[in-house]
Amino acid sequence: MSSELAAAEWRISSHSGSGNDTCVEVALNIPGVVGVRDSVDRDGPVLVVAPSAWRALTSRIKNDEF
Repeated sequence: MSSELAAAEWRISSHSGSGNDTCVEVALNIPGVVGVRDSVDRDGPVLVVAPSAWRALTSRIKNDEF
């Protein structure tokens, strides 16, 4: 998985804070998973989830369920 993470194309969420201290980055180009990380700590841990779990989470966020 480390080679896939090294080649990941990260993008900052459009809903991240404007102060650049609460930004979330997402990588959707990793085969079979979605990567999520803190853009302030790019060398830190990466949360890896199934695409279906990512879709469910973002759907619930869009529906104000959190």
